[in-house]
Amino acid sequence: MNAITDAEIKAIEGKALEIRKTIIEMLAAAKSGHTAGPLGMADIFAALYFHVLKHDPKNPAWAERDRLILSNGHITPVRYAAMAHAGYFPVEECLTLRTFGSRLQGHPERESLPGLETTSGPLGSGLSQAAGYALAARMDGKPFRVFCLTSDGEQEEGNTWEGAMFAAKYRLTNLVQVMDRNNIQIDGNTEDVMPLEPLDEKYRAFGWHVIPIDGHNVGQFVAACDEARSIKEKPTLILAHTTPGKGVPSIENDYRWHGAPPGKGPSDKFPADQQKAMFLQELEKGNNV
Repeated sequence: MNAITDAEIKAIEGKALEIRKTIIEMLAAAKSGHTAGPLGMADIFAALYFHVLKHDPKNPAWAERDRLILSNGHITPVRYAAMAHAGYFPVEECLTLRTFGSRLQGHPERESLPGLETTSGPLGSGLSQAAGYALAARMDGKPFRVFCLTSDGEQEEGNTWEGAMFAAKYRLTNLVQVMDRNNIQIDGNTEDVMPLEPLDEKYRAFGWHVIPIDGHNVGQFVAACDEARSIKEKPTLILAHTTPGKGVPSIENDYRWHGAPPGKGPSDKFPADQQKAMFLQELEKGNNV
């Protein structure tokens, strides 16, 4: 991967803004879905689809493509929005989210949409799937890399740690886990529901190379992906500290927006019928500061 320039970072940040707008539009249209996590991961998905991943929107089944496994399938609006803006399908199709017959279901379904590698829903399964994929790639002599996106809440699932042990045992240097460390889950803050810290030390003890980053800093994320390529004999965890609801200050860090869409969320700050418009306004205001 070539070093990223300031101009490229600026362009990716612009893509992230467009992705966030699309997320709000599609969730409001669906009247269903998750808001906080997708908004929080927009910078990382923009960087993945517009700089990091080796992929071809015109040929989604390209054998040499990098594989992106989305374990925390509930944040799939950010993946759909990023894919649409990258050219996999028309952006307008995002407005079909969660409708009957749509290719864009509430959790990604592999056979419905070209460009999806797995069907996800049950939390905690993705890392094991990605580790198996990475080992198979090595056995077949394939040079592609496997990126697995996970949530912090699903670190409470035992299967996640089975996958972590497996990846370390087989020294899967072609596997990169990107964890959305936003500190919330549907029932509250992670450290109240089931304390997870110290996550970095736990993964190091399991045999992983760990890179903590600011998940909204595109340069840091790209540098971490570059560093992961240089690591030998270990899988890499990019521990991305993010703000749930990023870009919409009125809902940032509010766990109540984990699983609520604009128009259906808490109305203590904005009436339900004003939430979509106000969220888009906050996004634009933040971008113009």
